Amino acid sequence: MEKMIMAVIPRDEAEKVLDALINNGFTATFAETKGGMLRQSQYTLYIAAKSKNVDQICELINNNCMEDIEINDQGLAEQELAEESGSAKVGGAVVFIWDLKSTRIF
Repeated sequence: MEKMIMAVIPRDEAEKVLDALINNGFTATFAETKGGMLRQSQYTLYIAAKSKNVDQICELINNNCMEDIEINDQGLAEQELAEESGSAKVGGAVVFIWDLKSTRIF
């Protein structure tokens, strides 16, 4: 069965996700969208896929829309870190998946 995947991805990570999808043989239609409380800019990707490819596509999205940053003890991200530091993941995507039972062209 065919599936439709809709992924809402932060603008900064969208190109990386699109490149990963294309490099793995998938295509996507996308639109620049704004939403949320702060009206942040993001991309919404629409990907038609076979059921067997859904997990692979979700993994590609997940692996390419999150970034690890290092945080110093004052809570600031820096290249040179203080001794007491940690890391955090930023980015992420919201993904919706639904069945495509039929296609109609109007």
